[in-house]
Order: sequence, then C-alpha cells, then structure tokens
Amino acid sequence: MIRTHKTTFRTYKKDLERLFDCNRISAIVWNDCLKHARTHHQQTGRWIHLNELQQLTRKQYHLHSQSIQSIQERYVQARTNAWKARKKGCTSIRYPYKEKKHYPTRWKKDGFTIHPNGVIELKMCLINGKRTPPIRVKLAHLPEGQIKEIELIWDRKLMLAVSYEDGRQPKENNRQGTAAVDMGEIHGIASLADNGHSLIITSRKLRSQKRLRNKKYAELQKKLSRCQKGSRRWKKLRRALGKTQQKTKRQQRDILHKTSFQFVQWAEANQIKKVVIGDVEGVQRNTKAHKKNPKKKHRSRNVNQKLSQWPFGILLLYLTYKLKAAGIDLTMIDESYTTQTCPVCDRKKKVSGRTYRCHCGYSEHRDIHGAKNILAKHKYGEIKELGIPISKITYLRPAS
Repeated sequence: MIRTHKTTFRTYKKDLERLFDCNRISAIVWNDCLKHARTHHQQTGRWIHLNELQQLTRKQYHLHSQSIQSIQERYVQARTNAWKARKKGCTSIRYPYKEKKHYPTRWKKDGFTIHPNGVIELKMCLINGKRTPPIRVKLAHLPEGQIKEIELIWDRKLMLAVSYEDGRQPKENNRQGTAAVDMGEIHGIASLADNGHSLIITSRKLRSQKRLRNKKYAELQKKLSRCQKGSRRWKKLRRALGKTQQKTKRQQRDILHKTSFQFVQWAEANQIKKVVIGDVEGVQRNTKAHKKNPKKKHRSRNVNQKLSQWPFGILLLYLTYKLKAAGIDLTMIDESYTTQTCPVCDRKKKVSGRTYRCHCGYSEHRDIHGAKNILAKHKYGEIKELGIPISKITYLRPAS
C-alpha cells in the first residue's frame, strides 16, 4: 500500500535557500497555468488541455521537468474536481483562480536519487544542455520500502513528505458482518452492527479545541485590525495566527487518527466485512438565508461555524484507507431523513436532544437511531424496523 511519511531533514545553508526558491518557482508555474488557461478560454471558448499547457511552459523554469509537470497535473485535477462539484449542484465552488507566492514542489521517481548512506539528491533543470547541481538532503528517518515521490512542504518549517510503497497487502477478510456508521459533529462516529453491538466515539474534545482556536483567532484579529500592515507588530501577530492554526491542525489530525483506528479495531472484533456510511456532504453548505423565501428559518451563526469546521471529509479519508488495509469494504449511501424518520410508524420528527422519542412509543439514542436507519436503507432500500435487539452502547474517547 502507498503511504506518506512527513519528516525533517538536514542540508547546507546554500541548498536550503535553493529549496525555498523551488517553492517560489513552483508558485510562478502555478500562476502561469492560471494565466494561460484564462487566455486560452477567452480566445477559443474551451478549456486548455494538459499537453497544450506543457507546450506553453516548456523550458522556462529552473525546476526539474517532472516537477513542472506535477504542478500542471495538479492544476488540471483541481479544475476537474471543481467541475464535478459544480455538476453535483455546489455552484458556490469556484474554478482555480488564486495566485500563490509559494507552492509545494514535487520530485517523482526519476527526479531524485537515494544513496546508501541515506542522502537524497533532488535533481534540478538542464541549462544549456548541462544539468544543474542537485540539492542534497539528509533525512532524519528514511522509510523502508520503494519511494515513489518526494514533496517539499511547509509545516512551521520546510519538511519533506515521502510517499512510498510499504509492501503490505490488504488482509484477507472472510467475515460476513455489516455495520452502518452515522457521522456527527458531536459524536464523530456512531455505528451499529447487524449483530446488535453498537459504538459511539465522541468528538467533544475536538469541538473544545476548535472553540479555543476561534477565541484566539478573534483576539488576534482584533489586535491586527489596529496595526499597520507590514509593521513589526503586524508580522508578529501574523506568526501567532499561523502557530495557532498549525497547533489546532496537529491536534485535529491526532484525534481523527485515533478515532478511525478505534473504529477499525471495533469492526474487526465484531467480524465486520462491510461498512456503510451515510453521505453528509452538503450539510456545511447553503448557510445563508434563501433569496426566494427570506422568511424561511435558517441556521444560526454558531451552528454554521460548527458545521463549516466539521472535518468529516478528513475522517472519511482516514477510514477509507484503514478499512481497506483491514480488508473491510466501504460503501457510501444517501442519509436523507435517517435521523428524523421513525422506523416503526414512518413519522418524521426533528430532535433537539440526544434521544429520539416518537409518539408511537419508539425510543432510541439519536445517533444509534440514525445508524440503524442507514443500515435499513442499505439492506432493504427503505427505512423500516430491523428487528435487531441492540445491546449496551459502547462509549469511547479518542485515545491511543
């Protein structure tokens, strides 16, 4: 399986300056892609293709040819993803348009050389038929396996993200169980297996960290508004903003990795072969009042902030590759009205608390109720009573 390892490195001062220059030149390549694409569309009325983009930018930058191609491929991919999202109805998503000052540089398999002593040579461009001296770096830890790609990134300092093949294959899974997952902003994962076992992993710690970050942001932004742009104090406050953002990002990554790891362990212990997850994409959009019906009730600013900062996409990404490594299949289905609909009398009701209670006498934990209806949708194509006796709910916090 392909994995990525982010690590620090050592190099000479001159090569460190060249690495900073690489990311600056990569930003120039990205900006030129935007300009060429805009001009091509104005002249022809159609999108520019990758090979046309490569011809326009050929032999113009002091970077390895594969590094330049990687930037062009990422631009085309970003444009294609925006088109797919707009086709699904997310009209607020824009095509790539922002110019950059720095952009991560990538070296593919022919763009670097690894020596036995752990030193990596990052190849550069050809000038007048001669190869520019490579940039030599020494990694703090070189992962075992075949290295596919190296990317120069910024995380409080310059670091290298190394993509490699670890040589492992997905586990064989001959189990027959099925589990449904209802992802939530308060409870990150609420799951029900067809054997009656249920699991809830809370995300309250992540919510608390996000609230603290928002308060710090507000304080720093208030101070920034009183500073002159470019002054020493303005730069100091901008660095403080960056540190706060990076700290929360690391905390979030740690919590989501632990959450996904705990769920995979639970799935293996309950003999799960297939996991069905409700698709929550779109819940963070359409936060403004409707123009056609301004009287229609809309969400508060606090709710909009929580939903827009809900990292369900990152959690889904972690679950995807970890379940695949465990030999467990993952399927996405529509989760519309699974939290509101009663499986007994088919009545819809919005719930404000953590327990779903219906007039017919049906009662269940709100998130387990949603997972139960997702499982029913997967099995029968509609919301109905499963007839599965639910055992005691297992509550977990994200911990190693």
